[in-house]
Amino acid sequence: MELDSNCHSVFLLYYHLVLVVKYRRNVFDDTISEFAKDMFVRIGVPYHITLVQWNHDKDHVHIMFKAHPKTELTKFINAYKSASSRIIKKEFPHIRKYLWKEMFWSKSFCLLTTGGAPIEVIKKYIEEQGQKSK
Repeated sequence: MELDSNCHSVFLLYYHLVLVVKYRRNVFDDTISEFAKDMFVRIGVPYHITLVQWNHDKDHVHIMFKAHPKTELTKFINAYKSASSRIIKKEFPHIRKYLWKEMFWSKSFCLLTTGGAPIEVIKKYIEEQGQKSK
């Protein structure tokens, strides 16, 4: 197991994040998912967040990422949801007919630490998301 480190600590912090589209609307396809994934990677850089695994179903995404101990996770998640909501709706205007107001994401999210299960098990779970319903 390879640990991350900074000047004062050694750590290995994996998280599993689930973000749901507002009203559970079925708006995700491969193109929108790839766009949202690229935004996650870009926005994550200043927060010291590294994407490990990404997959989507029609109405939500599953994300596994690594973070530093000092990372303010809720601040990052809110920054990502805010920016991606605005830009996704701008780049893919056809999804506006499924959503109203300015929100793309639900206000809530699910964030789990992944220390209890082997990382490979979680990666496989994320890889298989949406395969039955696609």
